Formats: sequence, C-alpha cells, structure tokens
Amino acid sequence: MASVPSRSSPTLTAREPVHIGFVIAWLFCIIFYFVQYALRSAPGVMVPELSAAFGRDAVGVSALVGLYYYTYSLFSIIAGAALDRLGGKSVIPVGIVLVAIGAVLFGIGGVQTAGIGRLMQGAGSACAFTGAVYLATHGFPPRYLATAVGFTQCFGMLGGSAGQFAVGPIIHGLITWQQFWWLSGAGLFVIAMLVFLATPAGHDAGPASQGSWAKMFAPYRTVLTNPQSYLCGFCAGLLFLPTTIGDMIWGVPFLRNGLEVSYAEAVNRASMVPLGWVIGCPLLGYLSDHFGRRKPVLLAGALLMLASGAAILYLPPGVAPRYVLGLLLGVGSGAAMLPYSVIKEVNPDNVKGSATGAINFLVFTFSAWLTPVFGRLLTHYAAGGPISLPVFRQAGAWLLGGIVVAMLLALFLRETGPQARTTR
Repeated sequence: MASVPSRSSPTLTAREPVHIGFVIAWLFCIIFYFVQYALRSAPGVMVPELSAAFGRDAVGVSALVGLYYYTYSLFSIIAGAALDRLGGKSVIPVGIVLVAIGAVLFGIGGVQTAGIGRLMQGAGSACAFTGAVYLATHGFPPRYLATAVGFTQCFGMLGGSAGQFAVGPIIHGLITWQQFWWLSGAGLFVIAMLVFLATPAGHDAGPASQGSWAKMFAPYRTVLTNPQSYLCGFCAGLLFLPTTIGDMIWGVPFLRNGLEVSYAEAVNRASMVPLGWVIGCPLLGYLSDHFGRRKPVLLAGALLMLASGAAILYLPPGVAPRYVLGLLLGVGSGAAMLPYSVIKEVNPDNVKGSATGAINFLVFTFSAWLTPVFGRLLTHYAAGGPISLPVFRQAGAWLLGGIVVAMLLALFLRETGPQARTTR
C-alpha cells in the first residue's frame, strides 16, 4: 500500500493553490511599501525648501525628519503582533491611512504639524514590509514565498531611490513640495481602500489570536533574552546608518555643499545608494545561501561599504566616476539584511515573526537616536561656520567607525548558514 504524501512532500506542495485574494492584496501592499520608502527618503532632496518653510537650518530639518524612526522602531514590534492577533484586513489599511494623514500634515508646513506627521508616517510604515510578508505568506505556496518576499524588498528599495531621483525634478518643475505630500497622501488613501477591499476576511487562528493581549508579546521574551539577537540588531543598525542618515538625509547636502555639484546631479548621485540596495540585497543573500555561510558574506559587504564610503568622503572631487561609488555603497549595504536571516536562525521556529519585529526595533532605534546626534556633530565641527567638506569628512568618520564596529560585532555572531549546520 502506497504511503500518503506528507504536507512537506513535493507531490502535495506542487498542488498547493495560490490564494488570489491575498495575492492581489499583496500587490497593493507592495505599492504602499514603495510609496512609504519614497516618502522616507524624499525629504533629503528638499532640505532648502523645508528649511525656509520651517525656519530651521539643515541640522534642525534633519532632526525633524528623523522623528520618523522613533515611531517606526516602536511600531515594528506592535505591527507583527497585531497582524497575528487581528489579521491583515484590520491592520494594514490602518497603517496606510496613518501614513496618508502623516503625509498631508507634513505638507501643511508648520513645524508642529510636520513633526506629528512624520511620527505618523513612521508608525504606519511599520505595517508595510511586515504586512506584505503576512499577505505573501497567506497568498503564495511555500515554493514561491522567498521569491515574493525578495521582490517585496527590492520594490521598497526602488521606492527609496525614486524618493530622490524622481521627487527632486518633480518638486522643482511640476508641483511644489507641499503638493507632493498632499498628492502622496491622497494616493495612499486610495491604496488603503484597495487593500481593505482585496484582503480576505479572517486569518489563521493561532496562539497570538487567543488569550489576553499581553500574551501577544510573550515571544519577545525569548528573542530579547538571547544575546545573539542583540548582536544581530546592533550589527544591522550600524550598517544601516550610512544609508538612513548618511544618504537619505545628508546625501544631497553633502554633494551640494561639500562637493559643490549641481542640485540635479546631487539628487541623481544620492539616488545611486538605494538603487544599489536593489542589487546588493538579493545578490548578497544569494551568495550567502550559495556558499552556505552568513558571516563571510556579511563581512565582505561591510568591507565594500567601508571602502566606498571612505572614497566618497576623502577622495578629491572628480577622481572617481561620479555614480559608481554611491552604487557600490548601496550594493555593500545589502549586508545589513543578512542579520535579519541570522536572528531568525539563532532563535526558535515559533518566534521567527517576533525576531523580525525585534531586529527592526533595534535597527531603527539606532537611526532614531543617532540622527540628531549626527546633526550635532556637524554643528560642533562647523563651529559656527558653514557645513563644508572638511566638516562632512570629520562627522562622516563616525559613520565609517560604525561600520568597523559592526564588522567586529559580526565576528561574535553564530554562523547559521546551511554549510555550518551540515558540519555540526
């Protein structure tokens, strides 16, 4: 008598259906992920306009823009738990609406309303990637899930690039910077409605959907009592800083005021960094899986970041090709995603979702805390004068130092790649 194939067997897996409702909702959600990433990076190309509107210098604007990361880090923990508790139909549209309202408030122009708007954008954006992964998990068979998640991540990174190279010309030719935020908010309201209508009602009943709300956060105890979780979070957080702070906030001012390039060229060159993410994240992930090792690939990517970042800061202007170094920095920064795999592999299977929320919290807490610190460094080194190339070089050295510290922390990570597991 033939045995019945198990759920994990190829025979049954091949017959697992695509749940079209969840797939359609996922498609709308990755559009949301694209837009929120664009809104995250867009302020970097409108610093002069924001300075004039808010009556603050570039350092003050960077602190205002950096408020995004405070709520993003906090709500990264809440979003995953809420999805498991309530389902995508109840949670994701609310997150989109929060970003939409935040965009409208930011475009009004007052400092207080802009600050509230930026906080709301961060809170709602925490539902973007987590929500897209939730919908993909419910919509695609397991054999397509990794592809769907990888496509989601790349689409978001394209949004980060578009938030610079596309938004810059738009706000200096077609519409004002205020209208950009208002139109973005209106578009997000439409996306929220589409996600709500497309997402099937109900969700998998699991432990997180039962009992008290406090039990929803119980898995975080396991994750946050594991020292390896902190190593992953600190390592990834330090590797993200050259992009979240160095490029998304200060990239265009550095190129304009430090290297004295034109506005259009500064925007295009800064956008090379997130474009490099599109290449680096899947490439370094593939290499990590191909060689069966996480740490060597992570260290190689960080070393590429260190070399390209140092070249951007210290090479004389005009020596290196204009767009190559930013692209290489972005490719190398794909290493920051590898600790996301490691933290899942160093924690039990039943807390993998919480592991993702925890590392997001740690990573973006770094960005939230250190964005104003970097602004103060620039002010300190400027000593009342203009923020010029020597000032950027002195402050930028701290970002490079963070990469070095991340590499040292990576040495203490447990090797969790497939090759390491087979040799234990």
